[in-house]
This record gives sequence, C-alpha cells and structure tokens, in this order.
Amino acid sequence: MTELLTRWGAQLDPEEILPEYPRPQLVRDSYLNLNGRWDYVITPAEVTEPDRFDGTILVPFSPEAPLSGVDRQLLPDQRLWYRRTFELPPGFRRDRVLLHFGAVDESCQVFLNGSSVGSHSGGYWPFHCDITDALEDGVNTILVAVRDSTDTDGHAHGKQRLERGGIWYTAQSGIWQTVWLESVPTSHITSLSVTPHLDDESIEITVYSSGAEERAQITIRDGEEIVATARINSGQPTMIPLARPRMWSPEDPHLYDLTVQLGDDEVGSYFGMRSFGIGEDDAGVPRILLNGRPYFHAGVLDQGYWPDGLYTAPSDAAMIHDIATMKDLGYTMLRKHIKIEPLRWYYHCDRLGMLVWQDLVNGGGPADPQVAKVPRGAHLDDTDLERFGRADRGNRKEFRRQLRQTVALLRNVVSLAVWVPFNEGWGQFEAAAITEELAGLDPTRLIDQASGWHDQGGGDFRSIHVYIDRFETPTDEDARILALTEYGGYSLRIDGHLWGEETFGYRGYETLEQLGDAFRSLHTEQIIPAIPEGLSATVYTQLSDVEDEINGLLSYDRAVTKPTAQLIRR
Repeated sequence: MTELLTRWGAQLDPEEILPEYPRPQLVRDSYLNLNGRWDYVITPAEVTEPDRFDGTILVPFSPEAPLSGVDRQLLPDQRLWYRRTFELPPGFRRDRVLLHFGAVDESCQVFLNGSSVGSHSGGYWPFHCDITDALEDGVNTILVAVRDSTDTDGHAHGKQRLERGGIWYTAQSGIWQTVWLESVPTSHITSLSVTPHLDDESIEITVYSSGAEERAQITIRDGEEIVATARINSGQPTMIPLARPRMWSPEDPHLYDLTVQLGDDEVGSYFGMRSFGIGEDDAGVPRILLNGRPYFHAGVLDQGYWPDGLYTAPSDAAMIHDIATMKDLGYTMLRKHIKIEPLRWYYHCDRLGMLVWQDLVNGGGPADPQVAKVPRGAHLDDTDLERFGRADRGNRKEFRRQLRQTVALLRNVVSLAVWVPFNEGWGQFEAAAITEELAGLDPTRLIDQASGWHDQGGGDFRSIHVYIDRFETPTDEDARILALTEYGGYSLRIDGHLWGEETFGYRGYETLEQLGDAFRSLHTEQIIPAIPEGLSATVYTQLSDVEDEINGLLSYDRAVTKPTAQLIRR
C-alpha cells in the first residue's frame, strides 16, 4: 500500500480540522470545537487506566487513517485511549454543558477530570454527555476509552474487515466525527421533528425539550421574508399552514429557514417542501413519484471512504466535491452504502439537490456461504436465522434499536427518499417484519427491502443487482417498482492514483477510451431501452475507487474522472 492523499488531505491544517458546525438542522450559537491534537495510547483491553501515552493523534481521524498520524490498527483485544484538556471561554457556560461526539467506533467510556460522565455503544450514531457536574474551574481533562470488535462479532460494522481485500475495506476505529461542546439552559430543545405535507400546503413540527411541556415560538422564513409564525406546545405535533409552498427538487433545491425559541433557548433549522410516493406513469407503469410526478432516480453507489481519512472526509469541501461532482455529471441520486455520514453530508445533499437512498448498517455473525451467492431464480427464506448468521437474539434486538436511532437521526433530511434495510443478504433477517416496522416509523419514504437478492417479496421495489450478465427487464408479474440498484463496476487502473498493488473490478479495461466505449454501450444498449419497460431507478457502481476496487467514476484520490464528464452527462 502506498500513501495516497486527496488534495484536501495534502492541504490539511492540523489547527483547523473540520471546524464547521456539525449539526445543521439544530444550530445554536454555543459551539466549541475540540478537533485537533489529542494524546493517545493503545493498551491491552484489561488495562483500566493508562500510565503513559504513545504520542498524539489528529482527531477525528481514526488511528488507522493516514491523516491521524498514527497508522496503527486497533484489535478486538485492545483498548484505545484518548486524552485532551480544554478551558471554557469566558461567558460560554450557561446552565448545562454538553460534550458531543459525532461518532465513535464502536463502544466507549467517557471521563472528565477522573469522573465517569457517560458511555456509548454503536459506531455510527452521535451521542452526548452532560459534563456539568464534573467541570472544574480552569483546565479540564477528557479521557475516552474505546473498544472495537469490528467484524468479529455481530455489532454493526459496515464494509470494515480486519482481513480486508476485494470489496471489503480497512477497519477503522475510535473517534471519527467531530467532538464539540455546547452550553444550554436547563430547559432546552433536544430535537425537532419536521415533516412536510405538500398536498395540505403545511409543515408538521414537533419540538422536543428537556423540561416540562412549554410553549415554543416558531418562525419560518423564505429568504429574508417571514412566511409563517406559530406558538405551539412542546411534545405535540402541530400543522402550520404554508401558502403556495415552493417545492424542493434536485433541479430546484429550495429550502425554508426555521427558528424555534423555547424559554431562553433558541435553535435554527431548515426544511424543504417535497413528497415521495408511488404512482403510475401515462403508460400504467409503476414509478417513483417526486412531488406527485414520476421522477427517474439516476444514482451512484457511494461508499463514503477516503484514502487518507477512511470514514472521515478530510474536509467539508471534500464532501461537497463528491456530491457536486456527481450532480454535475448528471446524476440525481446517491445511494449511501452501508454507512451513516456526518450530518453535514446530508445538509449538502439537501442544499445542492441530490436525492439519497440510505442503507442501514449491517451486522450479524457468519452466515451460510450460500447466502452470499447470487440466487438463480430462488431467494432464501430469511426467517432461517441460523443460516443468515442472525441466531443471536440480542444481536437482532440491537439492529432494531439502531434502526430506530437511524430513522430518528435522519428523519428531517430533505433529500432522503428511500430506506434500504438489507443488502445482498449481509446480516439480513426477517426483512418482511423489519420493513413493516420501518414503514411504521417513517411512512413518508419508500423502502427497498432487500437490495440485490434474497428478496422476500415486500417493500416498494423489485431491487436487482447485475454486474457480469447483461441486464434484461424481468417479464414476470411484479407490481413493485423496478430498480437496478447496483450495476456497472467497470474498472480501470490509473497509475499514480492507485491505493495498492491488488485490484478488483467486475469488468476490466486497459485504456480510458475502451472504458468510455463500454460505458456508452452499457447505457445505450441496456439501460436506456429498459426505462420505457419499467426501469425507474439505477445505481451505478461506483462514485470512486476504494482501496482494491478500481471501478469508480473517479480515482480514489478524486483527482481523475475516468469516463469523460461529457460522456457521462450524455
């Protein structure tokens, strides 16, 4: 493996790492970023307190990521320790002080000045600790202890593998999203639920607070103009009329600004007026509807990996680049594959106009090898829990809990159109019941129940993956929407932009010209003719090369676009 840097990683300022406010849909004026240099040490798991530290790590880059400055793999029988000090700026402290972690992979304990202030399990979800009672005047010391079993047990781990290779990637551990402080009144806003009702020309808002039920003041702006105000009870969903709303779409990603005041607390947010649904086109073919009209989802598989930061984009500008580049190439959708991104990524999709299909993060134990094979006319019954590696009841319960966490976290994302609970049988179980639960939690979006194979006949899509074979429109009866949710995977080595010596792809080409010709033929001969026959969504594999995989539209360092931009747009 060679060190491969993106241009953002090469320009990284260690004193200014991901400084942007990390929670765009719940913004306060209280913010102290704690990214930067922390002390670290990796010890045996049985160590309960380190007596020394090995050096410094650049948070929030994992120790396995080149940008962290560590270049060490955390193993399941080890513990990763972080330490840093801080002082609160004058006037920062109000009633309560909260310490936020965007994500820590996989479980951790948090200490302040020697006192335990919280713990968390689940490597993809944000959490916070109320550190008020442990604060001291002057210098305070944070200590974080992390364990990560990666793929050695049933916890959610995505495409990380301790034995990486092919379609499986380098495992990463520890803090991988922004760490920050805020101070709030004792009674404060904890979250918002914002649901557009386009047909009713109204927005449904629920304000959740830490205190007893209170009245909240709602102000909605379109640019500088106030278009609606209301006083609502916290904890109660309330419909607020919005006359002649301007609809959100990829072509016109219009957002409204939202301000919520509750007692002494005030937060800023935003929303878009749009709807997702199912309906027939003029020919009677089932289609995805956006704002009541058929809308083709031309998508790209987006793994969210970086050669220098692994799970962590080296900068906000790097995240924007991926989204904006795909939009510029003509795509309207990104399928976020087996990963949950920092909230700023979804904000950029909202404001730039990029639809999102969101995969849930897979877990589970070893499955029957037959589960991983492409079914030839037969889909295995996923209630056979032993066969699918889901016999552990606690493990299944954890997946359901994390499903609920994911919906709660991303519920207000304007661009999120489709949930994808399972992919190619990885960690799949009882997909029919999971789909029913997911639809109950969020009836406003569509569900791709089982992307690729082991289809249980539910959800809103007939979801197919085709790589080596020619794509043919199915001829049997199925009332669901037809979606080609992975295809392509055409690969090309770009010397000077490779991550390692081993490479993987589904169809390999020797030159940019050969790749371009194959890309053109694939779409003109197979994809475009299938659209009148019912094809309603496509997901090309993939946005960029990732480690061994050299099947990206972009090189792994995002420096080269392989098929020309002009060709892709056409």
